Amino acid sequence: MVMSDQEAGAKEVKEVKEVKEVKDVKETKEAKETEQKEDKKECEERSNSRASTGTSTPEPKSRRMVTRHLSLTLREQFRNFSKFGDTKSDGKMITLSQADKWFKQARVIDGKTLSTTDTAITFNRFKSKKVTFTDFEKYLDEIAKAKKLDSKDIKAKLKDCGAPGTSGTTSVVRSSAVDRLTDTKKFTGSHKLRFDATGRGKGISGRKDAADTSGYVSGYKNKNTYDKSH
Repeated sequence: MVMSDQEAGAKEVKEVKEVKEVKDVKETKEAKETEQKEDKKECEERSNSRASTGTSTPEPKSRRMVTRHLSLTLREQFRNFSKFGDTKSDGKMITLSQADKWFKQARVIDGKTLSTTDTAITFNRFKSKKVTFTDFEKYLDEIAKAKKLDSKDIKAKLKDCGAPGTSGTTSVVRSSAVDRLTDTKKFTGSHKLRFDATGRGKGISGRKDAADTSGYVSGYKNKNTYDKSH
């Protein structure tokens, strides 16, 4: 029996659709298996960390809090820093700026052995603004290889640097030179006219010469006194 062109076309579309469905199912299954393996690896890392810190015996509350801090895995820290400064992040992907923030807090970036220029060059090789945890581990390995560093040492620092914070930010500089240059009482000339006696700026009135339309000559001292004396 000879099939018409329309029937042949419909059959071909059906076959392509079936192949695509099989491929999608396979990819979903592989992604699920990969996620299960990563979760298993994370549990093992957490168990090993707890075993090394000896959390099986009763400890004071303060000691337990320290132990909990030390037991954070690299993946948990990845989630924490990938959400830092981004309320919409689900913790599955991290940006270059977030990774640099993490590196600086962990003292991995020191400006000498490793700089933000080095991290940017390596990060851009992934051709994406965000990377997954799997790619992030590859990113760490590439940095270690390029700069001749120990990747295990880098990962240890990243795990033990604590939760994301704003510590170490630039503070306001206080010095006698700054105080002298910002003291309005010592200003002269036109700069002095821009501030009142308390040091508060006058705004536009201190920057612009407004025309006097009162009718009095400049410097007249008895302005607006006629009605009071007559």
